[in-house]
Amino acid sequence: MDVTEVRSVNPPPRGPQSPARHGGVGGGGYTFPPARFSNEDILFCIDVGPETMVEMKVNGPNGRPFTRLDSIKQAILLFVHAKLTINPDHRFAFAALSKSTYWLRKEFSSEVDSASAAMRGISVDPSPSHADLTQLFRVATHEAKKSRAQNRIFRVILLYCRSSTPPQYQLPSTPKLFTLDVMYLHDKPGPDNCPQMVFDTLVEALERVSEFEGYIFESGQGLTRSLFRHMCVLLSHPQQRCIQDEVDLPKSLTKKSSLADSAQGDDNVGSSSQ
Repeated sequence: MDVTEVRSVNPPPRGPQSPARHGGVGGGGYTFPPARFSNEDILFCIDVGPETMVEMKVNGPNGRPFTRLDSIKQAILLFVHAKLTINPDHRFAFAALSKSTYWLRKEFSSEVDSASAAMRGISVDPSPSHADLTQLFRVATHEAKKSRAQNRIFRVILLYCRSSTPPQYQLPSTPKLFTLDVMYLHDKPGPDNCPQMVFDTLVEALERVSEFEGYIFESGQGLTRSLFRHMCVLLSHPQQRCIQDEVDLPKSLTKKSSLADSAQGDDNVGSSSQ
């Protein structure tokens, strides 16, 4: 994807990293040089441990509560539809995480039907176990080399649901050939759960393997809208991201309404005093 030159009439930001001004010294604008953003190959890795069957706080059409896995499937299909609307040249493959990682659909495809078929092929492993991400990182490194040969970039989106067992992993021999994003659905802290320890382990892994800025989001509320909201943020292209601490999206509708009401109140006060 090519990005054409962008010109602005606003003054450039100050500092040694400021883009060059358009029109030389004293010009009224500045330019960003043209850049190329690569198409993505995205590997979804879906936790299939028993904790994926925990019920969410939303019921399905038949009145039965959605499970985490049901919601994850919906969120992935939403992501694929949206990502292909942005750029139809992105491609997707799918893997599952039990004790280790195995393929659900190895061929990278831009077809929604391929994603739907992969979602239908997921089955839950009812036996609790520790998860090892080593094979996932090895596969991602191998596939990333093939993507790079085609001038594409590689991303892994891990959806993890275990609250009591931090994942284990060994770093790949060739580090930082792909970007890792994580969506972590978990239980509340308790005697048998350590979601903070799990989260910290996932953050450490993300920082050690990611080529570009990787994002990690978590939700322990059992709300599907929280999952969907975070998945929408993960639509952002890794080459166009700010650091996660600076992400201010999506904004809370409650806060926006409060700010709007406050501004309207200020306007009313101003007009009555005239």
